[in-house]
Amino acid sequence: MIPVPHHEVLTNRRDFLRRGGAGFGALALSYLLGENPLSAALGDEGGQAGSPMSAKLAHRMGKAKSVIFLFMEGGPSHLDTFDPKPLLRELQGKELPPSFGQVITAMGESRAPLLADKREWKQHGQSGMWISDWLPHTAKVADELCVIRSCVSDGINHAGGVCQMNTGSIFGGRPSLGSWVNYGLGTQNQNLPAFVVLKDSDSQVVNGVRNWGSGFMPAVYQGVQFDPDGTPIANLMTPKGISDQRQRAKLNFLSKMNGHYGESRTDNSQLDARIKAYELAFRMQAEAPETVDLAKESEATKKLYGLDDPKTATFGRNCLLARRLVERGVRFVQLYSGAGSRWDAHNKIEDNHSKYFGQTDKPIAGLIMDLKSRGLLDETLIIWGGEFGRTPMSEGGDGRDHNPTGFTMWMAGGGIKGGQVIGSTDELGLRAVDQKMHVHDLHATILHLMGVDHTRLIYKYKGRPERIDQNEGHAFTKMQMA
Repeated sequence: MIPVPHHEVLTNRRDFLRRGGAGFGALALSYLLGENPLSAALGDEGGQAGSPMSAKLAHRMGKAKSVIFLFMEGGPSHLDTFDPKPLLRELQGKELPPSFGQVITAMGESRAPLLADKREWKQHGQSGMWISDWLPHTAKVADELCVIRSCVSDGINHAGGVCQMNTGSIFGGRPSLGSWVNYGLGTQNQNLPAFVVLKDSDSQVVNGVRNWGSGFMPAVYQGVQFDPDGTPIANLMTPKGISDQRQRAKLNFLSKMNGHYGESRTDNSQLDARIKAYELAFRMQAEAPETVDLAKESEATKKLYGLDDPKTATFGRNCLLARRLVERGVRFVQLYSGAGSRWDAHNKIEDNHSKYFGQTDKPIAGLIMDLKSRGLLDETLIIWGGEFGRTPMSEGGDGRDHNPTGFTMWMAGGGIKGGQVIGSTDELGLRAVDQKMHVHDLHATILHLMGVDHTRLIYKYKGRPERIDQNEGHAFTKMQMA
């Protein structure tokens, strides 16, 4: 196991106030700074008094303060990673048994032969969790994981699957999960975005920015995308020769003009979001450069995330940046691996998954170990998964099709009891059969871990009370620590 570097946990006074004494120091500080979380407490109808981005009190004490969602876009195979199926090897090359009924895959195949995995499986940790050899580094933190083998989605294609995993619906136009968290809880740091998105390449995620959009909510709650290489935040630094006073004056003048224009257009949330974005950008000039600067990280930390290896450096950098963001109060960080549905292994799954697990396995394990060593894992909920899994039937002889009827995701930290497996699929891994967790249930559970009652986090749109789960989800509490 790679040694975790030594560090100082509490880096500044704000950090000390936020973590010490159950956060009451930060509560007092918020009053002094003009942020009143009590007056902006989360109400039964998601009331938003004062600034829409002010930190708000949750419905109950939740251990998770932040979320890091590791999204493997395209759909990784559960059958080759966390859900071994010995019968699949016995029936290799044969058709699906008649007892399963007629199954037509997303690509229209109905009689494709079964495809056995080629993995070496071992039990890991004190829990004895089964993990394949595609994940040797993740296996080292098996006792931190809660593996959910019974996930279910409605999206049979990437557009619908990715949209539902992000927004709760297979159709576009609804707020993303990060926006709901942003709307419900606000931000702990007014100098950084509350919701940040990081991709591993310049490729477009399927559906584009609507995956982290705010839908029918005000645009101020949408995610902010950082660039994957070079400078994550473009055009942030003040041009040479421009003083802070001059820039502040220009910003005030621009805000006055926009405010005057918006007085007669109160329904234009994009304009209001643009005004707030200018203000946030001005504040970010003081804090954001230090946040995204990895130069001060120790060589041991960089190695832990795989920054010393070109294969793992890009995703490792994003994982390390995610840690730096949550420790500075950013509420929701979403990392995309394989942007552009690159995990979509309709053929040559061995080559495909070997490549992408090779890029992500070490950084993800490093993220968990680093957060734990810094005392941040208990308050940071990590989620891993894609929009669906893969079928036990083959496609093209060496690939797998989309499978939304039963697949695996895992959670760690944020009050989750590690070293446990929730639910199961049938003996071939086609359908979830025990303790099914639909995407709606997954979203409700995430909010529950953050102290939010999803039935009370409501946004009224056109007279209709809207929720993230579309009134269908239930929080699954069995995975929590006692």
